[in-house]
Amino acid sequence: MEVLQMISSWIWGIPSMVLLVGTGLYFTVRLRGLQFRRLKQAFQLALTKTGHGEGEISSFQMLMTSLAATIGNGNIAGIAVALTMGGPGAIFWMWVIGLVGMATKYAESLLAILFRQRNDRGEIVSGPMYYIEKGLGKSFKPLAVAFALFGLIASFGVGNTVQANAMSTVLKQTFHIPLLAFGVVLAVAVYFSIRGGLERVSSISTIFVPVMSLLYIVAALIILVLQANQIIPALGLIVQYAFQPLAPVGAFAGVSIMVAMQVGVARGIFTNEAGLGTAALIAGSAKSERPAEQGLISMTSTFIVTLIVCTMTALVLMTTGFWDPTGGTLSGVTHDGSLTGAALTSAAFASVLGPLGQWTVAFSVFFFGYSTIIGWYVYGEKCLEYLSGATKFNRLYQVIFALAACYGAIANLELLWLVADIANGLMMIPNLIGMLLLSKIVIDHTKEYEAGTIRKVA
Repeated sequence: MEVLQMISSWIWGIPSMVLLVGTGLYFTVRLRGLQFRRLKQAFQLALTKTGHGEGEISSFQMLMTSLAATIGNGNIAGIAVALTMGGPGAIFWMWVIGLVGMATKYAESLLAILFRQRNDRGEIVSGPMYYIEKGLGKSFKPLAVAFALFGLIASFGVGNTVQANAMSTVLKQTFHIPLLAFGVVLAVAVYFSIRGGLERVSSISTIFVPVMSLLYIVAALIILVLQANQIIPALGLIVQYAFQPLAPVGAFAGVSIMVAMQVGVARGIFTNEAGLGTAALIAGSAKSERPAEQGLISMTSTFIVTLIVCTMTALVLMTTGFWDPTGGTLSGVTHDGSLTGAALTSAAFASVLGPLGQWTVAFSVFFFGYSTIIGWYVYGEKCLEYLSGATKFNRLYQVIFALAACYGAIANLELLWLVADIANGLMMIPNLIGMLLLSKIVIDHTKEYEAGTIRKVA
């Protein structure tokens, strides 16, 4: 465990944070704040664009599949982990990475459309491995292979076992369902959902995502209305501890500014995936002939996940006092300090809404986790296809992926989070390097689009 913690700290150290935040800031500046200027248009496109041109799914289905993979238990369990490990200041840095990450996700998806191609079954495929290899040349193929390899590994961590663990923990706490029994049922359900590939996953996501998101957001809003007098103080703590260490209290060791920043950035990437390159893995499958518009649609997912869903979770935890890792010493709320992850968020909802709050979180954890697992299957499948050069191993991957969900349901939470963070960082680095080297293409294409002179692509 200590070795993994050291690796995670190194990967998410200053160099990686500079690369991640710097890439987002670079695109934000060079694209003249595109994510702010065109946010309204982005949402209009996301809701109305049916899609023309080559592709497997509509732009809306692509967005729902992307949201299915990103609106996961990182938004419930991950935010609780961020607050207990990094204090309120971690939320501020999560916002920062979300805002600049919108520009990063825009660039990823634009490149995905420009450099998409077809696999051995004639299906559209895309992703960082393709725009790195095709955009930069064969000499950069090792970088493309590194992304695909780490992406395949990450599909078992961030997109599978971590989600299953959060689901099993909360369902056991709420409904006393045995971990192993749940794991077996989950594995079977996942297997039959992913056998249909991208089209089946996108169909399920189009139904699941709007319903599950609305349920969770409405419950969180009710709590925030009832706790309205605590919202401003909570926001004050978020800003204060972003630039001020959280002092030790009792057994609590305290949190430095650097730790708050590291935790916030890591959790931000875990929840919105901006910079990981995952959006590009399916963006190319959208029926879109304008890369810039697909980029705009994709970046809305980062806004929804980080600035809306994650912020609501953080404010619920803080306004109810359940962010305190000491069990109540700092916040004045009485709890024994043993709750972590999704179980802590569940307790926070239940403290205001009673059993209804606990059930809401339980159902949200299930649907968020389930949709994320099947969404990340598509990501992993695309990486596997690139590495193997064919689709013949997809069936075997489906079986192993489903079994991994069962393992995640009974495994150690802390270990899974560490592995997930490491895998995220390792796939992020080659993607960001590739994007920066291809940045001129993104900038020039965007200028042409905004000038109305852009040509359509296949």
